[in-house]
Amino acid sequence: MSRIQKTFAELKQRGEAALIPFITTGDPDLATTLKIMRELERGGADCIEVGIPFSDPSADGPAIQRSSERALKNPIPLSAVFRLVRDYRRSSAVPVILFGYFNPFFRFGLEKFARAAAEAGADGVLCVDLPPEESGELKRWTDMVGIDLIFLLSPTSGPDRVKLVARQGRGFIYYVSVTGVTGARRSFDDNLKAQVARVRKAGALPVGVGFGISTPEQAAWIAGFADAAVVGSALVEKIERAKGKSEKVKQAGIFAAQLKRAMRQANKPK
Repeated sequence: MSRIQKTFAELKQRGEAALIPFITTGDPDLATTLKIMRELERGGADCIEVGIPFSDPSADGPAIQRSSERALKNPIPLSAVFRLVRDYRRSSAVPVILFGYFNPFFRFGLEKFARAAAEAGADGVLCVDLPPEESGELKRWTDMVGIDLIFLLSPTSGPDRVKLVARQGRGFIYYVSVTGVTGARRSFDDNLKAQVARVRKAGALPVGVGFGISTPEQAAWIAGFADAAVVGSALVEKIERAKGKSEKVKQAGIFAAQLKRAMRQANKPK
């Protein structure tokens, strides 16, 4: 059982949904990213998505695009990302998910990438622009080294795609709450709860919801029917707006604590 699978199993026993915050590696720098990860854990993060900055983040909205641009002002090779995960892993067992695009993984070499990620202590990989139908080679290597390859589904995913992801995915299924790119939103589709229920029925994997969650109230609502809430753009914006590196770390931890508190309250027996 992977760390991600164990985390979801333990949370299910407690009747809780997972909080999975997303941050961009190197925004504002690598040392601060490590401090932010530790502060997110203290705030209640159950897993952490570590975004690998990329020059053409096609699935990301303005906030995460800006964070990638800031990070890429300094070179952020994959080796630096692995070093960050390794440093974090020295003092934490919280699962780390590498979130990125296929081009950097392919150029690095898929076998080499999977082995280096596992050696660093990463637990999952989410390749946002790699559909499950074309994931065979990467999945071969991630399966071999014990890393969970996580796939995305969206409101436009048909029954066949849902079944495929439920069968091939590991760790959890990332359900994109809206069509389009990432970004904080004021409201969600009224059918989201039914859509998540449909995906959960397709297999045994937990289902996490992401794209657009921006407030503790929204995270709490998601926690009422999904297995995880993934919060990215809203957190990245708080880091962006905070003045000074120490304040960025502090505000990230405060926001994580607010999100987790609301989610726990939502999961309390009525």
